[in-house]
Amino acid sequence: MILHDVNITGDCLQPINSTCLKIYSSMAAYVSLYVFAAAVVIFTVCGNLLVIISVYHFKQLHTPTNILIISLAISDCLVGLFVMPVHSMILIESCSLFGSTFCSLYNMINFQLTFVSVYNISFIAVDRYFALSNPFLYSKKVSLLLAFIITTHVWIVSLFYNCALLYFNGNFRNKCADKCVPSVDEVWSTIDLVVVFILPCATIIVLYLKVFFIARRHAVLIRAAFKDRKHLDVQNNGGSMRLERKAAKVIGILVSVFLICLIPYYICMLLFDVLAQSYDRVVNTMLTLFFLNSTMNPIIYALFYPWFQKSMKLILTLRICRTDSSLINVLSNDS
Repeated sequence: MILHDVNITGDCLQPINSTCLKIYSSMAAYVSLYVFAAAVVIFTVCGNLLVIISVYHFKQLHTPTNILIISLAISDCLVGLFVMPVHSMILIESCSLFGSTFCSLYNMINFQLTFVSVYNISFIAVDRYFALSNPFLYSKKVSLLLAFIITTHVWIVSLFYNCALLYFNGNFRNKCADKCVPSVDEVWSTIDLVVVFILPCATIIVLYLKVFFIARRHAVLIRAAFKDRKHLDVQNNGGSMRLERKAAKVIGILVSVFLICLIPYYICMLLFDVLAQSYDRVVNTMLTLFFLNSTMNPIIYALFYPWFQKSMKLILTLRICRTDSSLINVLSNDS
């Protein structure tokens, strides 16, 4: 996803402080900021690595949906490795410590990884809707190969799109040595708004709402079937209710966190003229929230599922090093 300070004119913005000095109340506060940033980076990388290892190692998890999840985890893990550390330094220091060549590379990696992350989430929404609305057709048509082809195309399309955006806006000839600020004109800003925000957000909202209502309808049908029986199975009926609540909870968290992380940043982009002098500070704050989406994804897409909890225990206790550990059953009845 495109993450940048929009520079409509294409000119370099003035640095916050030409002396590159930012005054903190104490050295402890300065160090604490770096410690906190490092902790977030480590959590992001390790959380997504657990997802990657789980899906890759256990053969039972080799499903089309999990191919999309592992692609999401890879992009989010790389965001933690390459994007978050640089962004943290830009926030903590008063000016960029990097040259124009490094900034161009940073912006390219930034755009590529976050774009991929957003579209992985979108295709997960498509996958879940298709699986729930038409399970028989889904089982016949959707395969591991198809999921792999889709994820590969997401990475390739993202690469071409972001290269075009940076090239046609002159960002490979970055003149700004003081700040990693890419230039984007009004036309490309509009295109980017539609491609990277409106389209995926609309897809996710519409499909997850449909998934929510389908799940509720299924739960109602299950309860009705139990009521028609002479001997009501209370335990099973309670299980259907739990499934309904779980579906509502997970879908609500997925949509809410995604939108909370994305919408504030794009609102700031649209308010470029209104924010004026405070634009840099506000956008950097929103970017921090934006990047935290990569931190939350392994929790939202994996930690809520029993298979991840079990596989995480196996990984952390090094039981995956045993012979034939890839054949261990990590799926529970309610996953």
